[in-house]
Amino acid sequence: MATKAYITGVGMIPFTKPGKSEPYYVMGARAAQVALANAGLDYGKIQQAYAGYVYGDSTCGQRALYEVGMTGIPVVNVNNNCSTGSTALFLARQAVQGGAVDCALALGFEQMEAGAIGAKFTDRSSPFERFDAATEELVGHGEIPLALRYFGGAGQEHMKRYGTGLDTFAKIRAKASRHAANNPMAVFRQVVTEEDVLNAPVVFPGLMTKLMACPPTCGAAAAVVCSESFAKRHGLDTRVWIEAQAIATDLPSTFASHDMMRVVGYDMARKAANEVYEAAGIGPKDVDVVELHDCFAQNELITYEALGLCPEGGGAKFVADGDNTYGGKVVVNPSGGLLSKGHPLGATGLAQCTELVEQLRGQADKRQVAGARVALQHNLGLGGACVVTLYKSA
Repeated sequence: MATKAYITGVGMIPFTKPGKSEPYYVMGARAAQVALANAGLDYGKIQQAYAGYVYGDSTCGQRALYEVGMTGIPVVNVNNNCSTGSTALFLARQAVQGGAVDCALALGFEQMEAGAIGAKFTDRSSPFERFDAATEELVGHGEIPLALRYFGGAGQEHMKRYGTGLDTFAKIRAKASRHAANNPMAVFRQVVTEEDVLNAPVVFPGLMTKLMACPPTCGAAAAVVCSESFAKRHGLDTRVWIEAQAIATDLPSTFASHDMMRVVGYDMARKAANEVYEAAGIGPKDVDVVELHDCFAQNELITYEALGLCPEGGGAKFVADGDNTYGGKVVVNPSGGLLSKGHPLGATGLAQCTELVEQLRGQADKRQVAGARVALQHNLGLGGACVVTLYKSA
C-alpha cells in the first residue's frame, strides 16, 4: 500500500424498524454530519464522496449529501447488494491511498420496507437467477422465501457435514442479544436465551426459527477517510487506519461445488480474508475483535471458518467453548451484529466500521473489548461481493 488511509471520523444513527424512520436523505445527512463532527472536519474539506444504498433511485447519494453541503465535489452512488457500505469505504480508501484525493467520505443509508426483501425490477432477468437455480436444486422448498432457503440451506449443509446441531445457531443468536444489550444503536436490545431462540416461530422447518434471521431495518452510517499528511495538517485523529482491504467476487466453485455454503459466499470470504492477512502480514490469531455479516445465525457460523477464526468444521466447538465472545479467543460482533443491531443494507458496512473504530479507540463503553488493537470486518453481498477490511490502531 502506497500510504496509510486513516479513519479520522465515524458516525451512525440509531437503527429503526421500517415505517418508523426518517426519510433516507435525512438519515444519510445526519450520519454524515455525525462522522464529520467526530472527525472535527467541515464538509468543505471533503474532496470526494461515495454514497451507498441498495433500494433507491439514481443520485440518492446527492439528495442526502446536498443536505450537508453543495460544494460541487464528485459524489459516486454505490450499489453492491448487502456489501454496499463496505464497497463505498473500499472506494474512498482506494482514492485516498492512490493519491487521487486527500480526504473522502463514505456514506451508507437504507430506507427499507417491512417483510422479506425482493426484486424491484420484475421486467428483466434477475442477477440471482443462477443462485436461485442452485438453491432450488440443492434445497428445494420453493414455498419458503429465497433468503431463508439460501442461508437455511447453508446451515443444513454444515449440519449434515459436521453434525452441527440447531442449538449451535441458537447459541449464536443468544450471544448477539447479550452484546446488543450494551449498544444504544441496536434495534433489538432485549436479551434472549438459547431456549427463546429455539422456541421462536419456525420459518424453515428443522433449520431455522424467526430469531435466527436479521430484521429489515432503516438507518445510516458514515466514515471520513484521510491521508496521513492531510490528517496531520488538520490535527485529526490518527489512532486508527486501514491496514489491508480486499473485495472478492464469486468463483467457479460457487456453483460447481454443489455446496450451499459456497453458494452463499464461503469462498469469496475465504479469498478476501486470505488476501487481507497476507497484505497485513498477520493471521486470524492476531485479531482481537470482529464484526462479521451475520444476516442469519447460520452465516455467522460458516463465516468463522471462512475467516480462519477456527478450523473448517470447528464452528460448533468454537461456539460451545465461548471463543466468539468476551473471555474467549476473539469477540465477534460486540455491536450485536445484524441479528440484533439490524441490517439497513447500504449502511451495514459503515456501521461495522463505526463499531470497530470505536473499539480500537477504546470508546465502546460497556461493549469495549479490552486491549483491542487489531480488528477485522466482513461484509457480504450475494450476487456477489465480499469485502474484508483489517484495521489497526496505534
